[in-house]
This record gives sequence, structure tokens and C-alpha cells, in this order.
Amino acid sequence: MKALQLENPKVWRMIDIPEPEAPGDGEALVRVHRVGICGTDVGGYLGKMPFFSYPRIPGHELGVEVLEVGSDVTNIKVGDHCAVEAYLNCQKCYSCQRGFTNCCEHHKTLGVMCDGGLTDRIILPARKLHPANNLKYEQAALVETLAIGCHAVDRAASRKGETVLIIGAGPIGLSALEFVKISGARPIVADLSDSRLEFVREKMGVPDTILIQNNESDFSTLEEMTNGQRADVVIDATGHNGSMVRSLELAAFAGRVVYVGITQQNLEFPHAPVMHRRELTLMASRNALSSDFARIISLIEDGTINTTPWITHRTTFDKVIDEFETFTRPESGVIKAVIELP
Repeated sequence: MKALQLENPKVWRMIDIPEPEAPGDGEALVRVHRVGICGTDVGGYLGKMPFFSYPRIPGHELGVEVLEVGSDVTNIKVGDHCAVEAYLNCQKCYSCQRGFTNCCEHHKTLGVMCDGGLTDRIILPARKLHPANNLKYEQAALVETLAIGCHAVDRAASRKGETVLIIGAGPIGLSALEFVKISGARPIVADLSDSRLEFVREKMGVPDTILIQNNESDFSTLEEMTNGQRADVVIDATGHNGSMVRSLELAAFAGRVVYVGITQQNLEFPHAPVMHRRELTLMASRNALSSDFARIISLIEDGTINTTPWITHRTTFDKVIDEFETFTRPESGVIKAVIELP
């Protein structure tokens, strides 16, 4: 069976792997139909993702079909279309026992710490499969990306009447945007790319955007938009240490700052004049919870979340090696690329 493997950063290989065995207790055999490409995959390709190990078969944003189930599996059946919760948790550690399965102490993400879905068929824990029979496979593959934003906004606890500044208009920032809109808060989106901000305005229906050109311009524009109050919530989806530090300065007094992006660098920020004086709350947001997946599937089904604008690029399994580099370039206009498997 063919699979696509990142042997090292920027080095793809088409490899042969064994056919999967029959699913065991609590497992399911699934066929992979669609694989979304996200920032984690790009970071793994570029060698910039801190949790990525090599060699690795990527692929964690998956739209799959259930082919066979093991014993004691009741949540899915053969033929179901499913979204995949890519966060494999141990169910035994202190975090898992308290319900924080997204930050399991022994966590592994498919396609990052263990091999993922860039192949024809894989065995998965059935508890990580969420039926999505009313969705297209490519919509099911979007659910995991949306779940990251859903969890970040839940952490932020944004509510009607508040202003939420989202820094970074890539897929994770846009997924947070969907749930800020649902919360009733007023979103403002900031990014370095004018084309991405145009996408936010025209495709996502959000008029308030800030083109980040230098430190003074984006700060003054935010103040103008908020009558000098800044943002009640700042969600930084950039993974850039400079932006993450600056995000605290953009928060209002008693504001909340959520880091959903990841950096390997240390962060240094002034405590007394910013963190302490404003009594800010600083949070990280990692992965998502199982309950987020069912919620998102329902929101797509009822039309609350429109997935049509999301997928801007498509490719096929046999063209990934030749075309993947394109998806790393902002000038390509890519928001979300999806790989189609036969």
C-alpha cells in the first residue's frame, strides 16, 4: 500500500507500507478520502514545527469512510463518513482523568508524533471518529481545523459586546474567527497580508481588518477602532514570538490573551506596566475536545458555518510531491489546500 512520507524537512518519499490488519477491540479500519493541509504540515515540511519528528507520514485533517469495526464499537458503523479527532490521548494520566484530553501528558497527534493519513487505509481508535454522514469528505476534513479555533475561543470566553482581535489570518486564525462570530463578539482581524485580509472582508463577511505594516500603524488603528480601549480579547494565531509579546499590549484593561500559535522561542514581556497594571489573563490553547467535533459537524450541517470559501486549492495524492512547495508560499493565495485520494 502506498503512502507519502516526509523523510526529512523538504524531502518527500512515496513509500510502500504493509496493509492494515483487521481492527481490534475499540478500533476501526477506515479509508482516507480527503486530507487537509494545515500550518502544522507546512511547519513539518519546512522543519519549523517543534513537535514534528521524522521520518513521518503526515495527515491529520481527515475525511474518512468506515470499512470495518472491531468488537464493542457502537458509536460508528460500516459505511459512515467521519471526521477524525487526531489527538490520541492515553485516557489514564492526570489530565485525561480530569477531562482535559486535549493536553494529555502522553499526547500524540496523528501525522505529527505518529504516522497519519496520507495513505489509503489506516486503523484508528473508534472513539476518535465522529460521524458526519451529511457532510462531504472535504468538509469532514475541515472539522479538525475548525476545532482548534473553537477551543481557543472557548478558552477566551468571548461574548456579545466585546471586541476580539485575531492576529493572523491563516486557517487557525480564520477558524477562531468563525467562533468569535458565533459568540456575538465583534471581531477585528490583523495580518501582514492584504490579500488575506481581503479574503476576510469579502468571503468571511468581517469588515474590520488591520494591515500590519509596522508597530505604530497597527497599534494606532486598533485604538481608533476601539475608542482607545483596545481589545477585550486578543487571540494570537501567528506563532511568531514578536507578535505574541506585542499581543499583550493590544489587550484592554482586564483583557484576556490566548496563544493558539506555537513558538520555540522564549517570550519576554513587561510585567508591571502591562501584565500587572491591566490585570491581564494569559492563556495557551492546545488542540480541542471531543465535544467540539460533534458541535462543529452540526454547525456545518445547519449552515451556521459555511465551508465553501475555505478550500482554495486542491491536489491529488500523486501530485503532492510536486505541488506541496506551492502551498507554503503566501503569494499562492492558499487558505486551505485539500488532497484528494482515489
